[in-house]
Amino acid sequence: MCDTFVNVTADGVLFAKNSDRDANESQILEWLPGQQHDTTQALRCTWIEIPQVDVTNAVTLSRPWWMWGAEMGANEHGVVIGNEAVFTTEVQGEPALLGMDLLRLALERSMTAAGAVEVMVQLLESHGQGGPCSHERPGFTYHNSFLVADRESAIVLETAGQKWATEEVRSGVRAISNGLTIPGFAEQYSRRLRSTIAGCRIRRARTEASASRAHGPAAMMTALRDHGERREPRWSIINGTLHAPCVHAAGLVASSQTTASMVADLRATPLVWATGTSAPCTSIFKPVRVDQPVALGPEPTNRFEPASLWWRHERLHRSMLRDYFGLVEPWRESCDALEAQWIADPPSSREAFAIANAMEEEWLAAFRPGRDRRPVWVRRTWRGLDESAGMPTLR
Repeated sequence: MCDTFVNVTADGVLFAKNSDRDANESQILEWLPGQQHDTTQALRCTWIEIPQVDVTNAVTLSRPWWMWGAEMGANEHGVVIGNEAVFTTEVQGEPALLGMDLLRLALERSMTAAGAVEVMVQLLESHGQGGPCSHERPGFTYHNSFLVADRESAIVLETAGQKWATEEVRSGVRAISNGLTIPGFAEQYSRRLRSTIAGCRIRRARTEASASRAHGPAAMMTALRDHGERREPRWSIINGTLHAPCVHAAGLVASSQTTASMVADLRATPLVWATGTSAPCTSIFKPVRVDQPVALGPEPTNRFEPASLWWRHERLHRSMLRDYFGLVEPWRESCDALEAQWIADPPSSREAFAIANAMEEEWLAAFRPGRDRRPVWVRRTWRGLDESAGMPTLR
């Protein structure tokens, strides 16, 4: 499950997204340069091959470790896109393009938000969408909606199979979550029960309210860290914490985890901010630039790898969740101060990642487990996730 939202202001666009996926599904933050291609060679996406184009843009992507496509990203022309799983009455087809493939292809092949939507629609109509959307649960499939933005505008694209609808966002706030929202299209194609279990209406209402008060990237980051009416996560045995945008796994019916987050400030001096790690409430947003790649260590998988950025942070994240008020809130105060400093005077991406990593290691070294205050079934769920990933237990 996910949340994506924008605030289209007179000065430009603010964009934010949480990517909610399986808890052990690490994401790779990667930079790909602009390239020329041999168009006689097919392009292999996650499940199918399609014709390649002659030139592709430089992009920065946040990509689940096992797939070709990406959950969110930006290109060299200032286009950003986030996607959402949506559950529709259209039949799930044979393996085709995933929504994440469509997102990456649009970033690689477009120069504006409108151009990106045109790319996705053409590919959707030509190749369709379908195939397993989860490595851990191969039977899990869905259709997709997208929020596409550039420096001046935003567009919502919603799909059901090969059918689609769009809505321009010329000003103000717009959010999408795990349900169709465009009038007429939503009523015709929504699967309401699955959308309800996903908690999409509740989360969408919260992100739109938060975005309406956002006048800069810091407020968009705060909106992504929202746990609902209480500051700490509130667990549901049905769907974990899917009542608010900062999602933590543990539901028995739906169990998502926010595995990466991104904010884009597309105003006067456009800049993207990414965590590269899970759980925005325990993560630090770092400035990233499409033309400044950073070496972040080995690419992660679904197995614990202490040298990778994503899994290094998991040691901190999973330890701190034991006691939100006692552990996360003091950590958050230090992170907020650092982010405020960076927003006022952004460092290089390389410097920011190095500082954030050193800060996490310092806090982890001083960590003392203490009492785990989560419900028993939540603790049991996370023990199983740790064992599945080969994650060592901190004592």
